[in-house]
Amino acid sequence: MSKPKDDQILNKVTDIQSLAAASNYSLLNTLNPDPYATSSGEDHLPRQVLSGHYVPVKPSPIADPVYISHSETFFKELGLSDKLAKSEEFKHLFSGDMSHVPEEMKNTGWATGYALSIFGTEYIQQCPFGTGNGYGDGRAISVFEGVLNNKRWEMQLKGGGPTPYCRGADGRAVLRSSVREYLAQEYMHALGIPSSRSLCLFVSRTDTVDRPWYSEGTRSENPDIMVSNPVAITTRVAPSFLRVGQLELFSRRARSLTDAEAMKELEMIVLHIIKREYQDEIEQSLPLTQKVVILAHKFRERLTSLVTNWIRVGYCQGNFNSDNCAAGGFTLDYGPFGFCEYFEPYFQPWTGGGNHFAFLNQPLAAEKNFETFCAALKPLLHSSSEQQEQLDDICEGFSPMMQSKVSQMWADKLGWETFDNALFNQLITLMMKTHVDFTILFRELCHIPDDVSGIEPSFYSKPSEEVINEWQQWLSSWRDKVLSTSSSESASDQMKKVNPKYTWREWLVVPAYQQAERGDYSLIHELEEVLQDPYGEQSSQVEEKYYRLRPLEFFASGGVSHYSCSS
Repeated sequence: MSKPKDDQILNKVTDIQSLAAASNYSLLNTLNPDPYATSSGEDHLPRQVLSGHYVPVKPSPIADPVYISHSETFFKELGLSDKLAKSEEFKHLFSGDMSHVPEEMKNTGWATGYALSIFGTEYIQQCPFGTGNGYGDGRAISVFEGVLNNKRWEMQLKGGGPTPYCRGADGRAVLRSSVREYLAQEYMHALGIPSSRSLCLFVSRTDTVDRPWYSEGTRSENPDIMVSNPVAITTRVAPSFLRVGQLELFSRRARSLTDAEAMKELEMIVLHIIKREYQDEIEQSLPLTQKVVILAHKFRERLTSLVTNWIRVGYCQGNFNSDNCAAGGFTLDYGPFGFCEYFEPYFQPWTGGGNHFAFLNQPLAAEKNFETFCAALKPLLHSSSEQQEQLDDICEGFSPMMQSKVSQMWADKLGWETFDNALFNQLITLMMKTHVDFTILFRELCHIPDDVSGIEPSFYSKPSEEVINEWQQWLSSWRDKVLSTSSSESASDQMKKVNPKYTWREWLVVPAYQQAERGDYSLIHELEEVLQDPYGEQSSQVEEKYYRLRPLEFFASGGVSHYSCSS
């Protein structure tokens, strides 16, 4: 008897018909459509959406799509054959053409509205109507929901064309931002941090859009030229794309009493979040008020863990508004993100982000989003003062939980069983005095060095003799604490599991999307491979190229050290 091929064992979905057979549209079947939406999905102009949880809308295909890549790792998890990614039917669907999908699949996509709070303050100015009823998915269109390998997933085109929420924009994403999001989502997953995932990436041979960007070598804070960019579509995948901002939208409406259906629609979307994101953690037979309280408790646990891990690996989301905060507690929306190389507590890659969303301020930003989340749930507890108090207690407990997790995270990075506040503060002071690389410093500490020479690869400049002596004293105290509870070998092994060796370095990603604009995708594939194993040692060639300090010419370089929201 012949042995079956690996493809037959691991992958069941080999064509678009098999994918269609896995479709199951819980959001469309459970929640309300906008009552004024078109049945055809031809709904691409900005307008107010006054009620309903989603708007049916057809994506706008990009012209002459070219396959760039798909995530082989994620395909394997989903049970998809790699051959599927190269098929014509797959290319049509995930470049925005839904005209020939199998009967089991919907032939229109859907977009959702949400509200916006920035650092806990409600905003409606971003809505062109000044009401908040025109803000939502302006260029993100979901095209599939189904169950693959016993898990529910939603697939969403980023850059799929305009929707009623487009606020007058073109609904497109450029190749630059699409490459960044495609690579970053899978890198975050490889780091062990919950995230939306990347399915595939297509670019148009002919379609371009103009965007403001940076001229080569400029030190300008803001873009200084207009650039013609190839348009692209990356498909991101998650259990759902439900956000804090969506709860907030329906809660605002319920609170204002302007829409008789708003309270019911708030209840519906909360129950849908529970079913999509917390089904195994919240008993379905419980009364609504109890479910709401448990939901807040579970979300707090996920959100505090998520942001703790962001800091662990040097990630800065850049724009952590309520609309960019997934209700499932995972990383969502890779727009103006960055990873801290040269250590600054207030590292912020986005020129429009401000200190409130800077690197070490992310726990406070998360707390503001959690407060918004809890406030959005409150109308559902109007009949139970006891459960309102429980919700208040959960909300007030966010900061202590966040602080505890962050302290333990630093202890884990430093090989300690318990956090030492005094030694940690000394370390942060030295990191700032010395101008260190965040990732390289912590990875070099994994070797448990007893001398400053062991951490010198992380220094951007040679410190003074006085600072070197301070480092030596700190290393001695740090080593004593590490080795008081563990052997050097054991501590090193544990530290390497939480301190990645390879991080996202924007100056190494820029050439990948620049070459891709010329039709060369080899660097994208190389980065995919390197970023899939961030904790591993990898080859000497990879180490020489990717485990090194940022060259001087990229400091303060527009589009590299900082950037506008690169759409």
